[in-house]
Amino acid sequence: MVAEVQLNNNMFVQPYFVKLGSNKCNEIDMMPGVFQWSIDKLLPEIESNLKIGLNKILLFGVDNVKDANASSANNENNAIAESIKEIKQQFGKDIFVISDVCLCAHTTDGHCGTEGANITSNHASVEILADMALMHAQMGVDMVSPSDMMDGRVMVIREKLNDNAFEGVSIMSYSAKYASAYYGPFREAANSAPTEGSNRKHYQMDIRNKQEAIKETLLDEAEGADIVMVKPALAFLDIIQTVKENTFLPIACYNVSGEYSMVKFGANKGLFKESEIVIENMTSFARAGASVIISYHTKDILQNNWLP
Repeated sequence: MVAEVQLNNNMFVQPYFVKLGSNKCNEIDMMPGVFQWSIDKLLPEIESNLKIGLNKILLFGVDNVKDANASSANNENNAIAESIKEIKQQFGKDIFVISDVCLCAHTTDGHCGTEGANITSNHASVEILADMALMHAQMGVDMVSPSDMMDGRVMVIREKLNDNAFEGVSIMSYSAKYASAYYGPFREAANSAPTEGSNRKHYQMDIRNKQEAIKETLLDEAEGADIVMVKPALAFLDIIQTVKENTFLPIACYNVSGEYSMVKFGANKGLFKESEIVIENMTSFARAGASVIISYHTKDILQNNWLP
C-alpha cells in the first residue's frame, strides 16, 4: 500500500520482429525466447497474449530489400506494413500497435539514414522517414516510433501525419538514444548491423553526455512528440530521471537486447532467480521516472504473474 513505485501491466510493451513469408518462428540465438515471426505465426501469438493482458506491441521489420536509398522502407508490401495491416484487421482496437520508423533495416550500409546518415543526407533521410510513418498510419498503426536520431524528424513526421488526416496517430520519439554497446543482440535479430568498420556515433548520443539528453528531449517535445524515450535503460537510469525532471511528457525507456540477454544467460547459469532480477530492473526503471517500459521480458512478466 505504501510502496513508492507500483508496477502494472499497462506500463509494458512487447517488441516483435516480423518478416515476410509463412510458417516462420525462428528463435534468435543471442536472445533466448525471442523470435523472428512471419505474420501467420504472429497472429495466434498475439491472440494468446491478449488473454494475459499483453495488448501493446512494438514491431520491427526484418528481411527487407536493402539499397542505398532505403527504397523498401516505403513499400506497402514489406514485412512491417503487412504485419500492421493484418494485426489491425484481425484485432482492431484490442491491440495497440506501435511501429519502428527507421532506415537501418533498409539501407545497404545498415545506417539509420541514407549515405551513412551523414549531415548532408539528414534532410533527405527525414523525408523518407516521414513517408514511412505515413505509410504505417495508412496501414492502421496507432503510434509511430522514430528511432533514427536524425535531426528534425519529429516535426516533419507530425506535419506529414496531420496533413494527411492522421492527427490521431501518436509519436513516441527515441529522444535520448545513446551509441551503446548494449545493442549487439538486436542487430542480429533485425539484421541491421552497420557495415564493418562503421558505427552510429555521429548521430546517436555520446554515452558521456547528460545535458544533451535534456536538449534532445525538449527539441522533440517542441516538434510534437507525444512520448519521449531514453534508450538503453539499465545503464542510463540517471538519464531517465533527468529527462523526467525536465518535461511533462510521458517517459518511455527501452530495456534493450543486451540487458535482456544478460539476464537470460545469467538466470540460465543459476546466478540469480530470473523473476526477481527482472522485477528489480523494471522497478528501477519506474522509480527513475519511466511510465512506459519496452521490454522483451514483457510476456514472461505477464504470463508468469511476476508483478508484485
